[in-house]
Amino acid sequence: MKHYKNFLFYVVVIGVFSFFMFWIFEAGRGLEINRHIAIREIVSDQWQEFVKSMVYNLKHPLALLLAQIITIIIAARFFGFLFKSIGQPTVIGEIIAGIVLGPTVVGYYFPGFSENLFPSNSLGNLQLLSQVGLILFMFIVGMELDLKILKNKADDAVVISGTSIIIPFTLGIGLAYFIYETFAPSGIQFSSFSLFIGIAMSITAFPVLARIVQERGIHRTRLGAIVITCAAVDDISAWFILAIVIAIVKAGSFLSALYIIALALVYLVIMVKVVRPFLQRIGELHASRENLTKPIIAIFFMVLIASAYATEVIGIHALFGAFVAGVIMPDNVKFRSIFIEKVEDVSLVLLLPLFFVYTGLRTEIGLLNDLFLWRITGLIVVVAIVGKFLGSALAARFVGQNWKDSLTIGALMNTRGLMELVVLNIGFDLGVLTPEVFAMMVIMALVTTFMTGPALTLINRMFKDKAAEKPITEPILIGQVMRVLISFGNPETGRVLFRLASNFMKKQDLSEVTAVHFSPSTEMNQYNIVQYEKESFGPVSSEAAILNQKLQTIFRVSNDFYKDIIEETNNGKYNLLLIGIGQSIYEGSGLGRALGFINALVQRDRIIKKVTGKERLFEYSAFEERNRFLFEGSDIPVGIFVNKKFTKCEQLLISITTKADIFIIDYALLIFENTACQITIYDPEKIIFSRQQQIQSLQRIIRLDTSKVNIITAVTMRKEQLQKHDLLFVSVVGWKDMLESEEAWFKYAPSTLILKDRN
Repeated sequence: MKHYKNFLFYVVVIGVFSFFMFWIFEAGRGLEINRHIAIREIVSDQWQEFVKSMVYNLKHPLALLLAQIITIIIAARFFGFLFKSIGQPTVIGEIIAGIVLGPTVVGYYFPGFSENLFPSNSLGNLQLLSQVGLILFMFIVGMELDLKILKNKADDAVVISGTSIIIPFTLGIGLAYFIYETFAPSGIQFSSFSLFIGIAMSITAFPVLARIVQERGIHRTRLGAIVITCAAVDDISAWFILAIVIAIVKAGSFLSALYIIALALVYLVIMVKVVRPFLQRIGELHASRENLTKPIIAIFFMVLIASAYATEVIGIHALFGAFVAGVIMPDNVKFRSIFIEKVEDVSLVLLLPLFFVYTGLRTEIGLLNDLFLWRITGLIVVVAIVGKFLGSALAARFVGQNWKDSLTIGALMNTRGLMELVVLNIGFDLGVLTPEVFAMMVIMALVTTFMTGPALTLINRMFKDKAAEKPITEPILIGQVMRVLISFGNPETGRVLFRLASNFMKKQDLSEVTAVHFSPSTEMNQYNIVQYEKESFGPVSSEAAILNQKLQTIFRVSNDFYKDIIEETNNGKYNLLLIGIGQSIYEGSGLGRALGFINALVQRDRIIKKVTGKERLFEYSAFEERNRFLFEGSDIPVGIFVNKKFTKCEQLLISITTKADIFIIDYALLIFENTACQITIYDPEKIIFSRQQQIQSLQRIIRLDTSKVNIITAVTMRKEQLQKHDLLFVSVVGWKDMLESEEAWFKYAPSTLILKDRN
């Protein structure tokens, strides 16, 4: 009754007030008399008028900027994914995306499209927006520098970092001497040109280096601490040198630049002695998410913008001010982690790709159109590698590092990435670098960053410890010490997997569960990594305490989850790997399903047959591509767990449909020994009685407790029979057969462990 009452009220209100609006409009027509209002003529071709309007809207500056942003983000994410999939930093793909969208590829092959999407008069808006993104990014870079580390490990780091700057800087100036006459812009002094070449050779990309260190799992090792410290010292030193170089270039001479440098020193004293203590006090009082209110956040953003503005006015570039603002932020780890999270996504995902594409639009690889120019490019790359890689490695060796660690430090310090592009764009904007030299230096940045991953892999192979060869896995025996590895993304999934794994082992023996969690490198910085690790393992640790079961944890930042889990699985002495199937973003909405269909067309050579039922997880696609990689790469049995509110195992169902499924009985025995559960064996083909080995496996169960075993040889399983069980064991082969024939299994089956025996 209430529903109809509300509907009637709604209709009456809309009708009455619509009538009043109509009456007011009619009365208002009388007010138009003697006001000389021009009546617009009816256009004969309304479609042409509509098209004109649409074309105008498409070329409007705001619409054009939004179209550019959409295109840039799509291209950046696509190329970032491609390069990430081959073990390269995402930043490499984003830089390549910028070059592809620029005159080198799209502009060359599709000039009309490029001119319409990136007309020259629109690049100013793109540049300003990209500069805002860079300011936020440099602010994050400054915050990610932990000055406490510099105090604790400064001795070796200062030597290595100083050497890694002075050697390539000197080599860069020497290179500038030979190419100045041919490549320096007209009117640019040698000092300005050579200083910019030198600083471009000596820069290290601290953010990219930190990500690689995390991905390689060495961030908590002695080597990781040293290289992070070296990069931090290098970053601070390089940006201060860059500020001096910019001052010299803008002033025209070193003596004239002294005024700018003096102002910069005054600015630094104010920031360190006045602003920093004030911010430190605020950080102490507002270190939690609840206390970090919008007015407090506004204060820190005002400091950032004011600092960037001050350095831009002084003449040493706004990016330096943003970097310093990040460095002087409160050194409270929790505060920095929270603040970085607030800024990082907008900066890295939305605004920073604009800078890459803007750089790509300025990079014309086509200008390098003869062999001489490519020889100079090769020379630049060689000088950069010799100066940075060898300089850092030799310095590390001198202070006492072994050759492996020394070469690793050299390879990491040779990473230039985004920071190099920042320096090059500043030089290009100041007119110090010609388009040809700019293109050469961009290529150098790409090569030196790209080579970091392969170089580290080669170094590890060269110095591989023979004692660390892959252990031979032993077959599973009933009663032996069990070591189960569980891998999860969602912490709650980890809790359920641990609950399942605990059923395979006795509480009183030496069996244990190892939980491993890999996190994407793009989501990690050195401040949130500790807190993130704690949160990731929180539910698993709680479950271990409740069940009084031994737990080991492994947390790593990964660039390739499936590759890393295979490496951990095969290098550890585990008996079983358990992973969970997560929900798909392509389910739950019409748009999601449409995108999922497109994704299937793009990524697979065939469309997997859909299966009806409540759980969309029950599809053959669960075993395609990534999970198949786990199955084929693992030297131990693998179990994929489909959770349907699993709590405990009192009723275990085993599906035996082929002779290859017999190995499942061994796992059922483990569960039976530790939980005394009721076991139901579904064996429509009567396979377990076909061979003596299977009879012995079955006899072991019956000998323990005959009343606990039930064998079903019926062709099909009824709904009621399936629903009374807590857990289903089935092989991969059996699971594939079910997909084609037994629809009831998908609708009514309990939580399921899909097992793949060792290769």
